Parts: sequence; structure tokens; C-alpha cells
Amino acid sequence: MPNHTPEFWESAFSQKHEMWGLQPAHSAILTKDLFIQNGVKSVLIPGIGYGRNAQPFLENGMQVTGIEISQTAIEMARKHYSPDIKIYHGSVTDMPFDTDKYDGIFCYALIHLLDENERKKLISDCYNQLQPGGYMVFTMITKAAHTYGQGQYISKDRYGMFGGVNMYFYDREAVTAEFGPFGLMEIRDVTESFPFYWVACQK
Repeated sequence: MPNHTPEFWESAFSQKHEMWGLQPAHSAILTKDLFIQNGVKSVLIPGIGYGRNAQPFLENGMQVTGIEISQTAIEMARKHYSPDIKIYHGSVTDMPFDTDKYDGIFCYALIHLLDENERKKLISDCYNQLQPGGYMVFTMITKAAHTYGQGQYISKDRYGMFGGVNMYFYDREAVTAEFGPFGLMEIRDVTESFPFYWVACQK
């Protein structure tokens, strides 16, 4: 089953509810600091989930817009963080949902769930929605994860696992290849539930 079917993610959120807790990921805190240092006021979060990673931006006065495939997750985000938060209901593969330009974009643990063409489109779509001088940050799983190479082989560095989730595992060369044309600034190793890269770009 493809990762981005609404049925798959509705089931995941309905069964696990606030599956990662209510505290923001470390990567969201790092991104908040970058955004504050550079005067970011408006933030787009593709794959906002139930909103935990919107919290650092909202708490620092930034206007947040989200995109989320799961209606259940959208309802959770509004319950926990802000009833008025603007969240488009749909898949990031269908971006753009508006013509707005954002000062910052934060995309957490989503891009590695997409196939090659979808990853390229997401990066390009996000870059196109940045204000000139704006920043976008992505996080993704790396080959240092203990799950790399496990599960059903799909294509180079991509495996099916966890009951239907297809995951692409990045190394630094892959990050540079995909993000290099889009103002790549920094690749940082961070640890979340798995080893991740924190990748920052500027337009």
C-alpha cells in the first residue's frame, strides 16, 4: 500500500492517537532557533500531523499553515495547539494548496516516505513557496538506522517495512544530490527516534 493513501494514515492516527507524544521533536527546536535568528514570521509545515512540531513556532509568534493527509490528525492539532490553525487536508504530493510565499518551511520525517519522483516534486514545490531569502528545513532517516537494509527491497536504498511503510534511507551524497540545487546550507546529524539528518536550505 502506498505511504500517502489517506486510508493508511487515518488508520495509523486512529489506532495510535498521539503516537509520538505532545512534545516537539528536537529537530523542530533547532529549526525554531534558525527561524528566530533570521526573522521568520510565516511557516508552512507539510505533513503537520497532530501539530506537536508546530508548537515551537506558534509559541514564538510565527503564523503556521499546515498540510496533513489525516483528518483525525488535523482534529488533534486543533484540539491540542490552536483551534484556528490553518491546515489544508490533503497529500503533500498534491502541493501547492495555496499561492502564498512563506518565510520558512519545516518538513519533518516525511520525505523519506516518498518515492524518487515524489521527493523531487516536494523539494521543488517547497522551494517555490519560499520568499526570496527564506529557509526550508527537512529531516529524514539515514543509513545509520538499524532498520536500513531490512524489510522488502523496493529499489536502491528503499525498503518496505512496518506493515506497509516504504522508506528511503539517505546518506550525505543523496542529500547533496537532491537538495544541492535548492540552496543547500547545512547537513547536521540529529537523533530522534532514529538517526536523522537535519537539512537546511536558503532560497
